[in-house]
Amino acid sequence: MKKRSDYFEGRDLCIATKHQKEKVLAPLLEAALGVHVFVPSSLDTDVLGTFSGSVKREKNPLETARDKCRLANELVGCDLVLASEGSFGNHPTLFFTQADEEILLLKDFKNDIEIAAKSLSTSTNLNSAIIDNQKELLVFAEEIGFPEHGVVMRRSEDDYSEVYMDLFSQEELVDRFKKLKTNTDSVFVETDMRAMNNPKRMEVIREAGVELLKRIESQCPSCALPGFWISKVNPGLPCSQCGFPTRSSLSYTYSCVKCEHTEKKMFPRDIRFEDPMYCDICNP
Repeated sequence: MKKRSDYFEGRDLCIATKHQKEKVLAPLLEAALGVHVFVPSSLDTDVLGTFSGSVKREKNPLETARDKCRLANELVGCDLVLASEGSFGNHPTLFFTQADEEILLLKDFKNDIEIAAKSLSTSTNLNSAIIDNQKELLVFAEEIGFPEHGVVMRRSEDDYSEVYMDLFSQEELVDRFKKLKTNTDSVFVETDMRAMNNPKRMEVIREAGVELLKRIESQCPSCALPGFWISKVNPGLPCSQCGFPTRSSLSYTYSCVKCEHTEKKMFPRDIRFEDPMYCDICNP
């Protein structure tokens, strides 16, 4: 059986980004896979959508990451491409909590495989506000961690005629605010969610990179390709008190990213019975 390294070691890997995500991803990938990472200087991923909303993202995060890989492949001809796409909003299970979900997609055009991973984190400073005066502006900036974390300003949420970003000092921030205020009563400000201006987001991208490497390390028992990972979570772990199947995981189904081989692994949490507190019969 081929080793995982046989598929990647010594190859060039293109990271499809214009926002410096290679700073956290390149060290991980080069150390673990033995690849040579580079970033194409002329790739404009903003054509697929921007966080400021000036360019609307038309597709879901995974499809957008796939399009980034395709754009990079067409631009530089590299057959191993990694792309990332982030989404921000309400956490899927923690109500009234903001979350950052980062998806990574490694597309190997040579072996015709895709390996995807994601990280979901509540560690985000996503925020926006309508600001009337300089004092409010400085309070907002302090709350989101400026200047380590960037701020984006424009006259109103839907007005992109004059947008200020890449501000790295309080002096610059106040100056741009005053310029916008000359023609309006208030200014719309929001956190700059681009990776290079948002260390909190960059850390979640790094976490997604660690998760991606776990998936790459898992090889298919049938064809030996990397990326043999969980495709389905199967509930039904029996309750320790009544024996009724609960919603907790009884098994995981693993699937190959290339061939049709699947395997079911029982008791993924290393327990054979669930606590009655999680049983719909014992604790309705």
